Amino acid sequence: MREILVEPLARVEGEGGITIRTEGKKVKEVRFDILEGTRLIEALVVGKTPEEDVSITCRICAICTLSHRYAALRGLEKALGIQVPPKVQWMRSLMHLGECLESHSLHAYILALPDFFGYPSVIPMLDQYNEEVTGALTLKKFANRVMEVTSGRMIHGENPTVGGFGRYPDREVLQQLKQEAKELLPFAEKGVKLFADLDIPSFFEQETVFMCCEPDEKEYGLVGDYIRISTGEVVPVEQYQKLTNERFVSHSAAKHCLYKKRPYTVGALARMNNLGDRLKGKAGMLFKKYWNERWLRNPVFNNLAQAIEIVWGLEQIPMVVDHIIKIKEDPEIVKPTQRKGDGVGAVEAPRGTLYHHYQIKEGLVADANFVIPTGQNLEDCEKYMRNAVEKLLTEAVDDDAIRLQCEIIVRAYDPCISCSTHLVTIECEDE
Repeated sequence: MREILVEPLARVEGEGGITIRTEGKKVKEVRFDILEGTRLIEALVVGKTPEEDVSITCRICAICTLSHRYAALRGLEKALGIQVPPKVQWMRSLMHLGECLESHSLHAYILALPDFFGYPSVIPMLDQYNEEVTGALTLKKFANRVMEVTSGRMIHGENPTVGGFGRYPDREVLQQLKQEAKELLPFAEKGVKLFADLDIPSFFEQETVFMCCEPDEKEYGLVGDYIRISTGEVVPVEQYQKLTNERFVSHSAAKHCLYKKRPYTVGALARMNNLGDRLKGKAGMLFKKYWNERWLRNPVFNNLAQAIEIVWGLEQIPMVVDHIIKIKEDPEIVKPTQRKGDGVGAVEAPRGTLYHHYQIKEGLVADANFVIPTGQNLEDCEKYMRNAVEKLLTEAVDDDAIRLQCEIIVRAYDPCISCSTHLVTIECEDE
């Protein structure tokens, strides 16, 4: 028995590893091991007020903090009978764009890109790729500023709350964000070409299913009350359990998901494959130029999809800012109309569809359930790694080559391991 290990897996958020076991030319096992300790947030929020909940759940992760807060707000407000006014919706869109840009710039340029240029990390790249690295850090700094302006601070901001915002930013600050977004567009466009020119191997390709939120306005977007599936179905978010079918596996502190007993993908690649033809402006032109059918079979194109989403996000910010500024009066926080209810909130976190489901009784959280994007991607990730290992074994390559290809596949999904580990116990073995 030949065993190939990657532990810990570098350049991902959280602690994970890869285990590969082979016998001769046959693959016995390929696992994406989630090694990080569990977070008990779903149990911790029971008995808390909705306002306390959103401040707790956003601390599941420092990278996806606003996605968790946004999903929680959408779910809780449904349960409480709250409908927020347009200015609140636009402010939430702005904060969400900030997080998406921050996360994508970090993952695509700093974590994923070194693999394709033969570097162990981004630091040695500075001599030859100084413009790309410093540009990505500038973009990340700007995105952090967007998050700070809208949520009160860069990480775990408290300004967005149930029913609205504590305070709204000044017009001058918003105008500055609008201008900076425009100035960063040329770098983002150049970055798309950088990722499009990368040599992406095809030997492990296989078609899969893609899921993402169906935006309410029927355009490209990051939130919605329905889920679009690449098979053509559009399903209410309330049916998320039938879509995700979470289950325990013995090698992971995160639940795995299957749709109709098949692996599926969420994230930027899923959004592009399902909604990309709705893109407009420069992002739309870049999508039409670079999309091809390999995007339906190869998860590594997620890096390029994220690069195009960066362009889309920078184009969206000036429009969103204009909508916020146009509404001069800052609305009061909307109060609940009921103290009992059930609500599911879904948003597109940078890594894919995130669900928060709440039951409220007597004004307090009675039950909570979260389904995390990384957990939804784990089965697909293991499928593609297994395909790669099976092919590489026929070529008699060394262990390092197998390790690298599997790492490239895993990193392409941009896993957020800290978010994924939200179990209370692991008691079941694989079936």
